[in-house]
Amino acid sequence: MNVLVINAGSSSLKYQLLNPENGELLAKGLCERIGIDGKFTYKPQVEGKAKQDAVDVAMPTHSEAIQTVLNALVDEKNGVIASMKEIDAVGHRVVHGGEEFNKSVLITDEVLKAIEDCNPLAPLHNPANLIGIRACAEIMPGVPMVAVFDTAFHQTMPAKAYMYALPYEYYAEDKVRRYGFHGTSHKYVAARAAAMLGKKPEECKLISCHLGNGSSVTAVDCGVSVDTSMGFTPLAGVCMGTRSGDLDAGILQYLMNKKGMNIDEMLNVLNKKSGVQGVSGVSSDFRDLENAGKEGNERASLAVDMFNYGVKKLIGSYAAAMGGVDAIIFTAGVGENSKSQRMEIASGLEFMGVKMCEKANDIRGEEAVISAADSKVKVLLIPTNEELMIAMDTMNIVK
Repeated sequence: MNVLVINAGSSSLKYQLLNPENGELLAKGLCERIGIDGKFTYKPQVEGKAKQDAVDVAMPTHSEAIQTVLNALVDEKNGVIASMKEIDAVGHRVVHGGEEFNKSVLITDEVLKAIEDCNPLAPLHNPANLIGIRACAEIMPGVPMVAVFDTAFHQTMPAKAYMYALPYEYYAEDKVRRYGFHGTSHKYVAARAAAMLGKKPEECKLISCHLGNGSSVTAVDCGVSVDTSMGFTPLAGVCMGTRSGDLDAGILQYLMNKKGMNIDEMLNVLNKKSGVQGVSGVSSDFRDLENAGKEGNERASLAVDMFNYGVKKLIGSYAAAMGGVDAIIFTAGVGENSKSQRMEIASGLEFMGVKMCEKANDIRGEEAVISAADSKVKVLLIPTNEELMIAMDTMNIVK
């Protein structure tokens, strides 16, 4: 079975064609600058097929972008499938499902309306996701399509974890609550972690650390999310590449009054000029910060220390909330590749049964147990694969 996975942005579209039954990736790529001048990248994973890298293709709308993708996939010379009939379903990443969706769903007119109703909760992402869905429906009539939500995995959180201590009517009338994000990633690595431990998901207490330019930590108890660090928006939680993470809301009023900023300018600072970039003044890329720190840049080292400390605090608090933990998972760009940050985050947790192994931790981007053999709590490196998770969810729904 072949599933086309689509992640549509306002002027871009990422795609992968996968077989979720065996995990085989057939092709992947990107449509950029949709509605501007159009750039198309196609990377077939089949030997002997030529790739295209940022070639000029006119893409006035997402419909032309989808058609460009399909043309490449079935191309006589460099395609990876013989015809469109070999695409059995399409899985769409949708950022926000609100309280409406606690799992992936087959897309119908009613589902489209419900996704649209969530637009105010993710005004930059959901409208773009909907454009991608509608473009696919137009170009590929009759092919079943599934919506996979970033927020759905966290809909199992209890009210004590998702509620904010605001007047209750803000929740009841305006849906202000913790939603959490990166759900598809946390769901995937939690399932892989259970398999690596030789246990059923419902037998595990896990803490999943999705660490990258955007970062979130999730407590997974008995296979379901019970708490997560991102909140009403992806701005909350640990400090990130350019996002501040949690901070005292009184700071907003103080700075807005002092600097003469309006709320949009303030939020731009919090989302795009803060985090480790804001603290370091160097970069939002942790590799740059590590290099700058080695050269004696104290602010770069401070930014990394703040990030690592924030993740460590969340691990401790989630272990307390679940009454223990069987394994800690590191995933995403930083989690998969920075052995120094993994070591720093996991060191000092010996009191709760974590014992790291420097040799085992000397690895990048591969599934591995990176804790010592006698560590009571296992520490796991698991590369995330959100596209495969989307494809697997899609297959399970349309089969």
